[in-house]
Amino acid sequence: MSDMTTLPVFAVGDLQGCLGQLDLLLDGIEAATPDARFVFVGDLVNRGPDSLGCLRRIRAMGDSAQLVLGNHDLHLLAVAHGIRPPGRSDTLDDLLAAPDRDDLLNWLRQQPLALMAEGHLIVHAGVLPQWTTEQTLSLADEVSAVLRGSDWLDFLAQMYGNEPARWRDDLQGANRLRCVVNALTRVRFCTAEGAMEFATKEGPDQPPSGYMPWFDVPARLTQDTPIVFGHWSTLGLILRPNIIGLDTGCVWGGKLSALRLSNRQLVQVDCPQHQKPG
Repeated sequence: MSDMTTLPVFAVGDLQGCLGQLDLLLDGIEAATPDARFVFVGDLVNRGPDSLGCLRRIRAMGDSAQLVLGNHDLHLLAVAHGIRPPGRSDTLDDLLAAPDRDDLLNWLRQQPLALMAEGHLIVHAGVLPQWTTEQTLSLADEVSAVLRGSDWLDFLAQMYGNEPARWRDDLQGANRLRCVVNALTRVRFCTAEGAMEFATKEGPDQPPSGYMPWFDVPARLTQDTPIVFGHWSTLGLILRPNIIGLDTGCVWGGKLSALRLSNRQLVQVDCPQHQKPG
């Protein structure tokens, strides 16, 4: 677990392969703040026009960039190794055919699913209400240890599925890891008891019956830690004292957003529409 504490840190929303907008955003921030560091909230790849370029640029940033894995990043690893078929909206062919693909994929699987930056918890999608901040980081580390280990392909083959939908501390093996991955990279809505629902992708004002946005669950144990996340483009930008949502629909023709964590300075660039809903 690392904590960027000494230099200005900007959290960056979902890229989904939009290299042109990433270049504009980073170049603008770096011109004004040359010592800036960046933390990406996941979904670096897929659906946009240049996933390969996004991975190459972020990897080349070295220590000035950190990231957490999103569901599209895990999907890339699964597709690249024949574990999952490509989706109809995938735009990964150039990356999968690149001469440096294996180096990039190996680098990608070394990345965490949660981290701390300037006192903020960074995840891709969400956190279950019964997890503390420390437990969230510990559970994310469990998944990362498997992803970085020798049996990581076996893990990817067992990673998919919606069950168990609710966390229990006694979960073990693939069920335990799958539940953690689903919470950190897929969740939008859950019940007050933390049971997750994955079918609904609309905004928070249209929850399925009995469910609510994960961050609105009463008595959520991470309420005292500000959480930064992406994943939910129909939610859009959300800025609360303890909740920062940064998926502003870059690939859908929205914006690519970055937020300086120390003072909530917002930087955005407009994005062309690369994908249409449906």
